[in-house]
Amino acid sequence: MKKNYEPSDMPRAELDLLQTPLVIEFGAQWCGHCMAAQPFIESAFASHPNLQHLKVEDGSGRPLGRSFKVKLWPTLIFMRNGQEVSRLVRPLSAVQISDALAQIAG
Repeated sequence: MKKNYEPSDMPRAELDLLQTPLVIEFGAQWCGHCMAAQPFIESAFASHPNLQHLKVEDGSGRPLGRSFKVKLWPTLIFMRNGQEVSRLVRPLSAVQISDALAQIAG
């Protein structure tokens, strides 16, 4: 699991081609909602250590976030075979995240 949000210039088309399960977490280091969600995210990922996790720094004009229509942080996009399976916006529990991880891990 990644710890810090990182700028990404990865094109959306590349993500859509991935055949492995993937979680994209959009947010910002200074975001209070993002910081509050981190313990839940870390707890949920503890039982799925091999899932790919991208932690993308988002903001106005960032094309990747806009391609997913991200409006609030953190937003977690759960993908399998290049398709969005589930989405959580400002998750409030590890259970919510674990349930979404289970959908893509299988």
